[in-house]
Amino acid sequence: MRNYIMGLLGLTILFFSACSKKLEVTPPNNIYDQQIADLLASGDTGKIRTVMGSMANGMPLLFNNAGGTGSGVADMYYTNLGLDMNRSLEGNDIVMGDQEGLNVLFGTVEYQLGDFITAANGKNVAYWNYAWFCITTANQMLNYLPDDVVGSNNFLKDCKARGLVARAYAYNYLMENYQQAYLQGGSGKLGVMLYDKYDPNQPNKARASAADTYAFIKKDLTDAINLLEAAGVGYTSVTSDIDLGVANFLLARVSVWTGDWPTAITACNNILGANSTLMSQAQYGGKNTGTPTDPVYLPETNGFLNNDQNPEVILGFPLGTANTHFTSYMNCYGEGNGGVSRAYKRIDNRLFEAIASDDYRKDCFVESALGNYTYPVNNTVAFIPTYTNIKYAATHPLNGTDKKLVGTSTAFYMRRSEVLLMKAEAEAQGVSEDAAKTTLNILLAARTRSGGTTLTCDNYPAMAGLTALQMVQLQTRIELWGEGGREFYNNKRWNIPVDRVSSANHVIKGTYPVSGMTLQIPENEMLYNPLAEQNN
Repeated sequence: MRNYIMGLLGLTILFFSACSKKLEVTPPNNIYDQQIADLLASGDTGKIRTVMGSMANGMPLLFNNAGGTGSGVADMYYTNLGLDMNRSLEGNDIVMGDQEGLNVLFGTVEYQLGDFITAANGKNVAYWNYAWFCITTANQMLNYLPDDVVGSNNFLKDCKARGLVARAYAYNYLMENYQQAYLQGGSGKLGVMLYDKYDPNQPNKARASAADTYAFIKKDLTDAINLLEAAGVGYTSVTSDIDLGVANFLLARVSVWTGDWPTAITACNNILGANSTLMSQAQYGGKNTGTPTDPVYLPETNGFLNNDQNPEVILGFPLGTANTHFTSYMNCYGEGNGGVSRAYKRIDNRLFEAIASDDYRKDCFVESALGNYTYPVNNTVAFIPTYTNIKYAATHPLNGTDKKLVGTSTAFYMRRSEVLLMKAEAEAQGVSEDAAKTTLNILLAARTRSGGTTLTCDNYPAMAGLTALQMVQLQTRIELWGEGGREFYNNKRWNIPVDRVSSANHVIKGTYPVSGMTLQIPENEMLYNPLAEQNN
């Protein structure tokens, strides 16, 4: 990993420099470590805010990254959004395209359930590189912020908390990808190398145990929450920063992964106690205000493309800052992979049929083909098939009228519906079925079609005879369809294999075992770190 840290140094300098140019301050890497240490010791509030602020403001952008993977700009491995999309294709619920043989499409290997886990495969190493880029970037800032320097300075407490959250996120990302799920045999296995400082010359480390790795992650998050509370940083209205909502969301996610149900419930309650507003029917997904032959889907009214219409967003980024790669992959009317290239992202008919008729989330997918659509840039005509998603549909750019510029949008990475689902899961596992159903009923009521009978766990047709945990699993698949690779990671921790055999509309059928969802440690790490052990 030391070799990798050296390789990331140049990328990190560019990362901080870009943030600094935006803030019109001197890039931290253009001044010496001792100068920064002296500045922090000086107590000069203005200069401290200028230098440390430029670093701290870069921490949220690690969740919205492009380039940290070390992959080329033209593929799905360049951004973390692309990596998430790949994960979503490695499951049951997303169908890619409508015919076999389109092997030129990005994501084909993932959708075909090919090799994406072996040590020498470039489709593997992008996940490793991205996580270590985040860890290295966070550690560079945390180097300057030991407890004795932070002291009672609330601004520095905020800065340190951001770094701890970013580091915890990245270490958890590694664990989700590079080890078996904790509750499915991973608890007794190895975790990852734990580097808590930035030093290109530090010796290589062996992998810590999985238990020690998760303890490290939870400590970072708990320390961050304590610092944010002490600094008076609560649940802010700015969705592009790291606040108590982001920290508690990650703590809840790590806790359901490790079976720490009480901590998960407490973290979720903290978030929902601050704000529990959910999207309305009008805000949920694309709505055609044109005609079937001349569709008009405006992103301004779609909460999945415009954060101003999504009161659920905990972490997201505005137009101009947001990476839009995900929109390109998911929008059937777009000029990217998910549109004109015909890699349409469609719902598996089995999941579609499980959505209740009074559940307006069913409107996010088309049961009848949309038919031919003329893409404006080159006037290409393509047929948009059944079950294509319009959850992310847009024929126009956000805040624009030129259809040729379609694809601009905001981006989100965490939202409150998932918090409700994590809480319900933790209650189903650690409290009672009734408690879990009570929480699920909140979400189901919010997703009931206007004029329909209020949906509950007791009257949702597809949930008859299911346990509370199975109900949570089904509703998670429906609510988070296509988001953040969640289905892949949830399948892994719930021990649910990919099985497309009975699907009527999957182009590539077949099965894929949970054991194949754990990536091998990349070849470079095995070559350059003599202490590294491979997964077995």
